Parts: sequence; structure tokens; C-alpha cells
Amino acid sequence: MAVQAPIGMRARSQSQRRKRIVQTAAALALRGGVEAMQMRTVAERAGVALGTLYRYFPSKMDLVVAVVTEELDLLERSIIRRPPKAETAPGRTVDVLMRATRGLMREPELADALVRSLVMAEVKAELGRRVTDLLWSVATSAVPAAEDEERPEPDRDSDAYVLVSSLSSIWFFEMLEILKGERDLEEARRRLEIAAEPLLAGF
Repeated sequence: MAVQAPIGMRARSQSQRRKRIVQTAAALALRGGVEAMQMRTVAERAGVALGTLYRYFPSKMDLVVAVVTEELDLLERSIIRRPPKAETAPGRTVDVLMRATRGLMREPELADALVRSLVMAEVKAELGRRVTDLLWSVATSAVPAAEDEERPEPDRDSDAYVLVSSLSSIWFFEMLEILKGERDLEEARRRLEIAAEPLLAGF
């Protein structure tokens, strides 16, 4: 009779397999955007069976969301390590948004994949809220001091949260304009600063 691996070992193995799949999908997106993230190709490159891939990610959109979430995790960790230094809420949020923009534009294909996923109806609410929550913590100086600390939950029904959400929507649009070649980084920063000042002046 086969001996089953301990539960903790199986969980680690599954976590590592999932991470390998996401990293493989991200690498494909870097070279060819969302279109290159074909499920069969991801499975082959990650060294897993196609059925295994679908157990982790039932659809291609679930995989896109995982790649985008990984990028947001990296951004959050960078903010904890290097918090924005501006004294005002508008200044801090624009600093973080531009940090995210510069990081993403180093890999335009991945940036394109991220922005496309953010405007798709199936995932817009989930990912949009994730970005808005991050901006909320920056605007209200509620960024954790360490990666293992819990971030306070924002009041998503408040008028203040709606204002932060509006700024994140403006950033999505600016990213689209940059990707289309209609905007450069300095112009995007200027427009974000103009928008952030009245929106977050009361923070």
C-alpha cells in the first residue's frame, strides 16, 4: 500500500507547483501578452499535466488574475520596504502609482496583460478593489511596518474610499494611454497629481 506524504509536505508541494505555474504564465505574458498564455503551453512549460493546471486555475482568466495578483504582491512588499516619503496623501498615492507604472513599463507586455485584465468585467471588481485598498492604506498612512503585519480593513462604503477608488480608475486610464503611446511618464504623473490633489485633499 502506498504511503501518503504528510499533509504539510503535500501543501508545500502544491504551493510550489502553483507558484511554478504562475511564474511560467508570467514569463509567457512578458513575451507575447495575454494571447501567449495558452493553457496547454503553460502546462507544458511548467511541467504539469493539463488536468492539473485546470485544477489550480479553472479558466485562462483565473490564471491571468493570478499573474496580476503576483505583481500586486510585489508592489505591496516594495511599499513596505520603501514607504513613500511625501507628507501629503496626494503626494504619497501619486508616488506609489508612478512606482507601479515605472515597474510595469519595464515589461510592456506584462503591463498590457495586467491592464487588459483590469478592464475585463469578470475581474475588474476584484482587482480594482485590491489596487484601491493599497492606495487607501498609503493615503491614510496605514501601510504595515512589516510584511507579516495585517493591514487595517478600509471602510469601503465611505465617501473617502470612493474618492480613492476614483483615483485608481484614473490611473488605469493613464496606463492605457501610455501603452497606446499617447502619454509619456511625465505627462501621466502631471495628470495624476492634478487629479489627486482635489480628490484626496481632505485626508
